[in-house]
Amino acid sequence: MSVRIRLKRFGTKHRPYYRIVVTDSRNPRDGRTLEEVGFYHPIEIAEKQISVQEDRIREWLGKGARPSDTVRKLLNNINFRIA
Repeated sequence: MSVRIRLKRFGTKHRPYYRIVVTDSRNPRDGRTLEEVGFYHPIEIAEKQISVQEDRIREWLGKGARPSDTVRKLLNNINFRIA
């Protein structure tokens, strides 16, 4: 089983809202997840756009989970270093 940290889309058309989730890579984008570890709200002001549980993300990365390209960029924007 390949575990990924990726975005799960919520919201309406032109008003997206994403949750950062840990899921099996074979599941669909908005399918079943193992754990929700944060959110990303691109329409909000910069300080409120992203919130993550850093300890949970580090734990999943330690277990071998791989972030998607988009999640990797978001984490780098908040100075969260991925080893």
